[in-house]
Amino acid sequence: MARRAKGASEINAGSMADIAFLLLIFFLVTTTMDVDTGLARKLPPMPDEDIQQDDSQILAKNIYVVLVNSSDQLLVEGELMDISQLRAGARAFINNNGRDPELSDNPQKAIISLQNDRGTSYDMYIQVQNELAAAYHELRDARSLNKYGMKFNDLAKDKQKEIRKEYPQKISEAEPKNIGGE
Repeated sequence: MARRAKGASEINAGSMADIAFLLLIFFLVTTTMDVDTGLARKLPPMPDEDIQQDDSQILAKNIYVVLVNSSDQLLVEGELMDISQLRAGARAFINNNGRDPELSDNPQKAIISLQNDRGTSYDMYIQVQNELAAAYHELRDARSLNKYGMKFNDLAKDKQKEIRKEYPQKISEAEPKNIGGE
């Protein structure tokens, strides 16, 4: 009697693809995705095609230059400034209305130019953003209280739009570079 040669036994792989597919679906369904958080910034609307803006007409006195170096120091209009003074300085610049010839002509022309160093800490970056946004918010609140007797956030949408036109938030943020410091 002849002996059968024992060959390698085969594994039935027909259902392997099904199992892999089910595992893939299971992991996709059960995995949580991290939601990125960031600053709540609304980009300005696109300018009307009918209205031609000439950026060459922007005067230097209408630009409030804020620089943050890698040591988290503020250089505002060429002078060192503490973060606690930034809001008041920005408010005075924006709401100048031509009183001081060194500051902006009016709130519609006022532009805040912000530039950070690559080494600026995230905490300082957020503090500067908050102070500048708070300056605009305080000016809008004051104007809405004066005009309508209500705070800006309590106004109807159309009235908020009017106040935003009077005090448009123009913050120009340049790409970070090595400004100075350490």
